[in-house]
Amino acid sequence: MAQMTLDRVGQPVLPELGRSRGGGIWRIVREVALLAVLFGVYNLGRFLSAEHSGSAFAHAHELIRWEARLGLPSEATLQHHALQVDGLARVANLFYATVHFPLTAMVLLWLMIRRPAEYGKARWALASLTGLALIGHMVFPLAPPRMMPGWVDTGVLLGQSVYGPSTHSGVANQFAAMPSLHVGWALMVAVFLIRATRSRWRWLWIAHPLLTFTVVVVTANHYWLDGLVAIALAAPLLLIFDSSSSARTRKGSRSSTSLAAAAPMSNQSPISSSRP
Repeated sequence: MAQMTLDRVGQPVLPELGRSRGGGIWRIVREVALLAVLFGVYNLGRFLSAEHSGSAFAHAHELIRWEARLGLPSEATLQHHALQVDGLARVANLFYATVHFPLTAMVLLWLMIRRPAEYGKARWALASLTGLALIGHMVFPLAPPRMMPGWVDTGVLLGQSVYGPSTHSGVANQFAAMPSLHVGWALMVAVFLIRATRSRWRWLWIAHPLLTFTVVVVTANHYWLDGLVAIALAAPLLLIFDSSSSARTRKGSRSSTSLAAAAPMSNQSPISSSRP
């Protein structure tokens, strides 16, 4: 019988449990630090790319012409109708300012603790999308609709702006509109939660990217194409990281099956295997 180790006051010590808890806490700290570094690098890149935003308004006029050729409905018209609904703009501003990053962070933390296998895929899918978005912000600086004639900056109008009235206020690069990470992250969050849960209500998470897309247009923070490009970038990343992980899981399952099949033979004694 294995001898139980006692501490100085005679209480039993459970080393395995202590190590597992300590390892779990350290893993959470490590992952949070990694995400913080990635987010910091992204923000630094956005800030540096703001120095090359001289063509942002020219790009905006060009993008508006593209949308007209594609037959997309006018965001300005949609916003005009939305502003006729009492209180809708204020709720949209609040959603834009408070849901995007906090909800994404909470979902990642929940996946890290409760669904670690899904968390790995989610982390790298989000990091990849954010990296591609940073490249887009640097290559194609774009003035958002709220800076263009025909739109209303609902945040400034109602005193809820997260940017301020000036294009140079704060450290945020306000010309980083293409693609929309609000829409891209919202789509990924919905897919992560649908994959990681089994409730029949999980499909309601689809409402999150749809609502987010509507909000960014109503508040004049993004054009249709900003969100559509984000979706076009996010969709293949979700497939890539899911399939690669699934392939590793299947490979591990086959290896486990092979070992399990071989185990009974290895457990046979020489005497029993020599019997007729």
